[in-house]
Amino acid sequence: MRVVFAGPSIYGLDLDFTGLHLLPPASRGDIASVVRQGATHIGLIDGYFGWVASVWHKEILFALESGVTVMGAASMGALRAADCAGFGMVPVGRIANWYLDGTLDDDGDVAIIHAPPELGYAPLTEALVDARATLEQLMQLGLLGDGEYHALSRRAEALNFRERTREALAAALPEARRVAVLQAYTAHHRSLKQEDARLLVDRLRSSENAQATVPHWKMAESFTWKSSGL
Repeated sequence: MRVVFAGPSIYGLDLDFTGLHLLPPASRGDIASVVRQGATHIGLIDGYFGWVASVWHKEILFALESGVTVMGAASMGALRAADCAGFGMVPVGRIANWYLDGTLDDDGDVAIIHAPPELGYAPLTEALVDARATLEQLMQLGLLGDGEYHALSRRAEALNFRERTREALAAALPEARRVAVLQAYTAHHRSLKQEDARLLVDRLRSSENAQATVPHWKMAESFTWKSSGL
C-alpha cells in the first residue's frame, strides 16, 4: 500500500493518484497508523501544526525501521525529510533539499493557513517560498521595477504566514500600481510547493517495485513512545 498525505500543496493540480491512497494532511499518529495497516511507501507533503500535534519524528523512525520507504516534500514533508534524512527518509524537491543544506532554516517559510476539507484545503495565504519564487519571476519578466521587487520582498519577509495574502503584499506599493501588480502576480504565479508536491507524487507512483532497506540502527523505544499508544 502506497500512501500520500496532502492537502493545500496539491490544491488545483491535476495529479494521477493511480495506485496511491490519498489521505488528508497528517497529524501526530497518522504515519504510525498507516504503517500498522501495511503501508510500504509513504509520501508526506502536508501536515497539521499549531492547533493539533504535528507528525512526530519518532513515528517516522518507526516507519523507516519497519522497512517502509518514506519521502517528504513541499511543506511539512520537507521539514521532516530534512530532519530525518540521516535515518533514511528521502527529501524530494528543491524545498526539502534547501532545508537539508541550510538554505532554508525557518519552518514559517512554508507555512500557510488553508480552507477546510469541504473546500479542498484551498490555500488562504501565500507561503514565503512561493512569494519569493513569483516575485523573482516577475522581475525576470520585466514586470517589476528593481525598487518594487525589493519593497515586495521585504513585505513578504515581514508578514506573518497568517497574514501573507497577495493583497497584503501589494500594499507595499503605491496605490496606483497595486492592481496591475496583483494581476501580474496572479497571471505568473509560481508555486514551488506545488512543483515539489507533483514531483513526490510522480516518484511515489514510480517506486512501485522499489523496497526500502531495513536500517542497521534500532529505534530506542523511549517511555514517551511506549506510552503514546502509537
